[in-house]
Amino acid sequence: MSLEFSSSDDTPEFERVIAALDDEACWEIITVLEEPMTVHDIAEATDHPLSTTYRNLDRLTEAGLVEETVGVHHGSHRTARYVANLDRISIGLDDDNELCAEIDRSSELGIWSNTQREY
Repeated sequence: MSLEFSSSDDTPEFERVIAALDDEACWEIITVLEEPMTVHDIAEATDHPLSTTYRNLDRLTEAGLVEETVGVHHGSHRTARYVANLDRISIGLDDDNELCAEIDRSSELGIWSNTQREY
């Protein structure tokens, strides 16, 4: 059986999701993102350098597992905050025996709903 992956720009590629989930530093970030946090707060909470934190946040954002939000702090200064936008991920085979991932998105973000994507 060969695996086929989506090449759509608006759908996270299955490979990106799996790679991010397989990375211990990415997992650490997901576990501390119970509420929106700045990069500095995430780096401090995970005890990782800022460069590593930025790199892993990019991976998680590209995989669709973390979302960047922008908040206003001290006047007009904008501060990026990150939040995990998932409640559950299920990976399995669909009725056609094709690999699929079901991602239950956090309802607190308002823009995501329960979504099933095939890869």
